[in-house]
Amino acid sequence: WTVHTAANGTSLPGALVRSAGQPDSGDAAVDEAAYGGQGTLDLFDQVYGRSSFDGQGAEVTMTVHYGRSYDNAFWNGDQLVFGDGDGRIFGRFTKPVDVLGHELTHAVTEHTAGLVYQGQSGALNESVSDVFACCMKQRLLGQTVDQADWLIGQGLFLPGIRARALRDMAAPGTAYDDPQLGKDPQVAHLDDYVDTPDDNGGVHLNSGIPNKAFHLAATAIGGTSWDGAGMIWFAALTGSDIGPDTDFAGFAAATVAVAGD
Repeated sequence: WTVHTAANGTSLPGALVRSAGQPDSGDAAVDEAAYGGQGTLDLFDQVYGRSSFDGQGAEVTMTVHYGRSYDNAFWNGDQLVFGDGDGRIFGRFTKPVDVLGHELTHAVTEHTAGLVYQGQSGALNESVSDVFACCMKQRLLGQTVDQADWLIGQGLFLPGIRARALRDMAAPGTAYDDPQLGKDPQVAHLDDYVDTPDDNGGVHLNSGIPNKAFHLAATAIGGTSWDGAGMIWFAALTGSDIGPDTDFAGFAAATVAVAGD
């Protein structure tokens, strides 16, 4: 992997700051990206036997300090990009290690099931990124499923914002409730599925449903998320039963099939 800086511009990848094997740079965003990127690569390689996002050992390129007051992080099909936040609500998007895991997992999904980023398949795409981000964070912390907080993006919000995290996999819809942010709009059950033209058919709202399913499976199986339910989810994601248009029911059936007894 390599970490670059856009120096608050938008040209990618920007200037190279740090490569794998090199010591900390002293730039917090650079070093956080390095830590999270390596942790995610280690999860997929050491636990699931997958070499990088493409399965062929591709180099992961990451760029930090993207734009000015940029409130996002993303995988653009070629590399990972992270903003510094607006300094009012959001801090650095590299600070929560699971944001690194979430974005890099989008690359894994693109190279495996290729879940279309729309409707239920899009919500699954978002959820899969949360699932392996959670597995990676819990693995770095050495936590069992019962010890983990199941939060995504904890530490992203600045002090004074009434928010525990971006999302809560154990209790979707409860991560924040703040006058500036509003209330966490995620749903946790198919009865509450949001049918909307916004957000690619509500991919970030409805991902709470499969997120909750993973939390329930992981805690029922016990042990650690990466060696328990994570093994099932990875086998399903990379198996022949899941394709670009798979919906919630199809993904559920695939997890049951690979889980066996």
